[in-house]
Amino acid sequence: MSIDNSAGFNRRNFLKTTGAAAVPASFFIGGTARAQSPTTLNMLAWYGHGEPDIVAEFEAKNNCKIKPKYYTGGDNMLALISQSPVGTYDLILSDAEYVPPLQKAGYLEKLNPKDYPFDDFFPEFQKFSGHWQGNDLYSVLTRFGFLGVAYNTDAVSEKKARSYKVFWDPAYKGKVGHFDWYLPSMGQISMLNGNKSPFDLSAAQFSKLKDTVKTLRPQVAGFFDYGGTYGGLKSGQIHLMCGIGDWITGGLKKSGAKVDSVVPDEGGLQWTESFSIGKASKNQELAKKFIQYITSAKGQVASARMAAYPAMIPNKKGWEMLNASDPAEAKRQGMVLTGHSCLDDIRSGKIRFRELPRQQPIEDWNDFWSTYKMRA
Repeated sequence: MSIDNSAGFNRRNFLKTTGAAAVPASFFIGGTARAQSPTTLNMLAWYGHGEPDIVAEFEAKNNCKIKPKYYTGGDNMLALISQSPVGTYDLILSDAEYVPPLQKAGYLEKLNPKDYPFDDFFPEFQKFSGHWQGNDLYSVLTRFGFLGVAYNTDAVSEKKARSYKVFWDPAYKGKVGHFDWYLPSMGQISMLNGNKSPFDLSAAQFSKLKDTVKTLRPQVAGFFDYGGTYGGLKSGQIHLMCGIGDWITGGLKKSGAKVDSVVPDEGGLQWTESFSIGKASKNQELAKKFIQYITSAKGQVASARMAAYPAMIPNKKGWEMLNASDPAEAKRQGMVLTGHSCLDDIRSGKIRFRELPRQQPIEDWNDFWSTYKMRA
């Protein structure tokens, strides 16, 4: 799609037609030079992706300002997009499972695969499920992480945390929290029930899942958003948190909190974040440059070390750079170049991708979650 410049001139064409190419980043009004105003790039994302530790270098090099709109949870993201005029968001960061419905609804621009460094990605991430429709690309994988049991290390042993059964331990009644999003919490308990594909459930399996989740309710202190989850674990109010992983405990550990997370023996879920260009964006070229930057080795290192929440990255050159610049963080997240790495957990089948429900409408899972939260 072409970029609409009807509201003003295009600087590149202006310089070409006037022969003023030797006057960078300025134009003349009334005989005086004025710096060109930064372009605003509107981003819809989880908190942290528009913060200075991620975007400052890109903004400086491209004379732009990234304006983020933050959400929590995929359903919140879908609601924000559906309620906004087409073209509102130049960049859309979504969890991987939401790319197909976004594409189907016409919210994403088709991308040229040749524009992005897929040759530098590990093989399992080069043609990630749901990001492609045949040979058509709609989203570029940026980062990922594992969900398991998050726990207070002073109150819970790692041995206990290695099973989702710990959430039902009477010793932690009133000390268990849920990250308030049905997909991760219900997906984990589905694995506890022995479902190899935790989101592809028959009617009987789904009924059993709901029954199992209900039995956890007496243990639960509350349902928390990002800030509440962070605060509850940091303060010690919550000893166990269902539905999260290192994306929260990693940052807390750096601040000195007595917390950790582990992938239990029953297996863990992989969350995956990807960037797309919003349909009818008027800044598609700049949005493309941002995705190229954040998926480059340098951008990937910044993403892995994001202040808001850390993550693993798909670019193997990014792994090499992270191991050279911050070997401790590379080791902590399992992105090591020799020995057991996070990729081994994916390849062994211990990690399953988080998905949208396959055999039930999303509303069935969401409605159950709402009812579950209201139970005393």
